[in-house]
Amino acid sequence: MPRHVVAKLLFWVNEVETNGLEETRKYPGFHDEPLRGKRRGQRSIRLSRAYRGIYETKTDGSLEFVSIEEVTKHDY
Repeated sequence: MPRHVVAKLLFWVNEVETNGLEETRKYPGFHDEPLRGKRRGQRSIRLSRAYRGIYETKTDGSLEFVSIEEVTKHDY
């Protein structure tokens, strides 16, 4: 995976830890959006023109967990 993609993913993780998921979703540079079809329930963020991070949230009582499921090259 290219270094700039890793850097942007680590930046996203830091923002989620610092500001929370809801605030981080507002950053236009990530283009955070829900997925459809077989990936319903998951969301994607743009890490570059070609790479996407796929994540989902899980709730365990009062805690919310964010799990990065995959970083993949987007098909056009």
